Amino acid sequence: MSLAHSDYYRVSSDAMDRLTEFLEDTGDEIDLPEYDVEYSSGVLTLRLGDKGTYVINKQPPNKQIWLSSPFSGPERYDFDATSDAWFCRHKDESLGTLLTRELSDALGIDIELPIN
Repeated sequence: MSLAHSDYYRVSSDAMDRLTEFLEDTGDEIDLPEYDVEYSSGVLTLRLGDKGTYVINKQPPNKQIWLSSPFSGPERYDFDATSDAWFCRHKDESLGTLLTRELSDALGIDIELPIN
């Protein structure tokens, strides 16, 4: 079943807002001088200094969220209403699972992102 545009805007905005807030709070708790979070016009940029930069952005025409990771590269995520998750069919993994794993490794702490 295709996601209606109004539903896409609601679920994508909710995911991006929760992710931004979580990453900003995480930055306050860790000691990484070059850590920076910026969210503007549907594009979330997370800078981790020499560990690289993540770019996560909404793609309304495709009803997707796109990720560019310094570790796993680019990927596209579709919303799966059954599991309430942004899911990459190519990797068979949710956005939350991938980011939780990669950011835990990069930051050296256990984190659990507030999105699936």
